[in-house]
Amino acid sequence: MIEEKLVRESHSIVPPDPQLDGWQKSGLGVLGVGIALFFVAILNGFDSQRNDGVFYIMIGCMTVGGLIYSLRTHLKRPAGIHNNGIMTNSVTSRGMWGWVLGIVITSIYTLYYWFPESLVGLTVLFDPLSLMIRGRTADVWFVYGGLYSLAVLVMGVKAIVKYRHSRYQIVRTCSIIFCQLGLAFVFPYVLQGFHADSYFAPNYFWPLSYEMLMPATVAKHGSIESIGLFIVGWGIMMSFIATPFLTYYFGKRWYCSWVCGCGGLANTAGDSWRQNSDKSLKAWKFERISIYSVLVFVAIMTIVVWSYVHKGWFSFEVSLYSLSWKNGGFEFGTQTMAFGEALKKVYGFLIGSAFAGVIGVGFYPIMGTRVWCRFGCPQAAILGIIQRFKSRFRITTNGSQCISCGNCSTYCEMGIDVRWYAQRGQDIVRASCVGCGMCSAVCPRGVLNLENGPLENRAGYQIDLLKRSKSKKDVS
Repeated sequence: MIEEKLVRESHSIVPPDPQLDGWQKSGLGVLGVGIALFFVAILNGFDSQRNDGVFYIMIGCMTVGGLIYSLRTHLKRPAGIHNNGIMTNSVTSRGMWGWVLGIVITSIYTLYYWFPESLVGLTVLFDPLSLMIRGRTADVWFVYGGLYSLAVLVMGVKAIVKYRHSRYQIVRTCSIIFCQLGLAFVFPYVLQGFHADSYFAPNYFWPLSYEMLMPATVAKHGSIESIGLFIVGWGIMMSFIATPFLTYYFGKRWYCSWVCGCGGLANTAGDSWRQNSDKSLKAWKFERISIYSVLVFVAIMTIVVWSYVHKGWFSFEVSLYSLSWKNGGFEFGTQTMAFGEALKKVYGFLIGSAFAGVIGVGFYPIMGTRVWCRFGCPQAAILGIIQRFKSRFRITTNGSQCISCGNCSTYCEMGIDVRWYAQRGQDIVRASCVGCGMCSAVCPRGVLNLENGPLENRAGYQIDLLKRSKSKKDVS
């Protein structure tokens, strides 16, 4: 048995992962205590009473335990990206435990978005942090933002250590952590401490934050004098001036992989499942339809709402069914409202909650980490159009050095068959590419590089895969 093990190890390209040592086991144990307290709180196990001690123990255990396990796991390996067991592990390869984890995450997100009243026990626990940051008790979205930022922070540190051989990945991950923890969580709530109605996360704007330019939001901010006017001006500037300018020079990576919290969670907490993205041509065809459909939806919805306010158009009313949690049970009802408001409600439910939240994160273990970014995000759609036709960004390839190992395609979270381009020496100019740089990081030969260059001759690198697939069918 020992001889067989030695022979197997002697033929390994990299040393196999050793068994868990004491540090790793301790980290998992501490992390398990934090997670156990989290689920007890969800089940209202603390009688919906404020308990500062439980809160600090829960957050402390999640943070310390996660860091101990992650740092020890990756620091005892040599620098570089390893494929050890990722395609055979049940959690990372759509196995039973992957499905179980996906169901658990989806269930928690369902409670957060649609039945927040059932999470009173967990919400009360976050009062100490909420009182410290914004001077008021916590609500369910403060809790959500806190846990979201904690996940990005802890798993971001893990990503920095895991990809410590790549300067690009280290700097990019630091940017993700700063934007989520500082700009999307601490800054908005500190601002709320001064002006209760001035919630503002500067790294989100229309169309991703569709409420940003809604009439009610603009009117509310306009009433807060200078701060409100700055918020409205910032949203307009980022949506219609900064976005085209930055995407022209840097591609969509400046936002999708460096700033956006959705991409930030995907590249930190969701990093273990990036290889599960669908690389098929069928998935790419669906992607092109779905993501631009959402963009059209949010544009029409915004126009309709503004038209109703200023011209009185679309003034007819419609009724929507609603489902709520009251007195420990579900209750059905109907709401009558103006068509524009109803359209906004439908968009918020189907896209903002179901697609971006529940499916976008809950399906990480099954469909990969960029489900929302790839198939639904209207911000990514706009950035992708600019990147595809009017941007200096591309991924250059050196086909003569490609050994067709397939690592680049495997780890592309956007489902791009990078190897197909690399084998032909074709530079990659795709609307869906978020410039995460992982294809370059996993390439053992240095074939792929993220670069900015002149617009000339870019058309020569663009290959119509749909046309190619049709011609193959005709031949067959």
